Amino acid sequence: MSSGRNATAVSEVAYAAGGVGPLLQRDYSGVIQGSRCTPEELARLVREQFVEFAPPETAAFQKTGDGDAPLKVGDEFRIRLGGFMPCRVRAVHIDDTTLTLRTLDGHPEAGRISFRAGRDDDQRLTFQIRSRARSGGMLKYLGFLLMGRAMQARCWIRFIGRVAEASGGRLASPVRVKTSRVEEEPADCAGLDTSTFACDPGD
Repeated sequence: MSSGRNATAVSEVAYAAGGVGPLLQRDYSGVIQGSRCTPEELARLVREQFVEFAPPETAAFQKTGDGDAPLKVGDEFRIRLGGFMPCRVRAVHIDDTTLTLRTLDGHPEAGRISFRAGRDDDQRLTFQIRSRARSGGMLKYLGFLLMGRAMQARCWIRFIGRVAEASGGRLASPVRVKTSRVEEEPADCAGLDTSTFACDPGD
């Protein structure tokens, strides 16, 4: 498996420290029942079929390079948010159960987002998404307050539901959503490309 690395082409990366407004950590958590996948198998499924899980009406992803290969560090996605706003993200950290993407210049947010398969205290299969980001600029910040917040939540809630279905299971309960203001950590600036789950759990 690939591990974390320092981002290349640093000038293209939109670090959270360079954004506008509060640094927000958003958590989306789902418990999956009826699936025989292990967390490692579920994470691999996400790396192989990531594009299929995002609802295109909110975020249409297109992988650059070899579109059929599982995601690896350095791969990028072109995205059209809401069907019209173009932007890009880059895979910067991958391990057996976690995938992390960083936003690139031009994205409405500045920061990173991680996707993690695991198990809860009752050993049930889980899938979580955690972003740590600021808005990419003042106009984008205002746009997020007006429309982006609801669109983003719909996107990741549906993403988790589709992951559950693809795993052969279903969500045991509605996706739990939590938003918190957080303080900057080194990886929110220009530090190592680590998972957002390496930060304070915030659960």
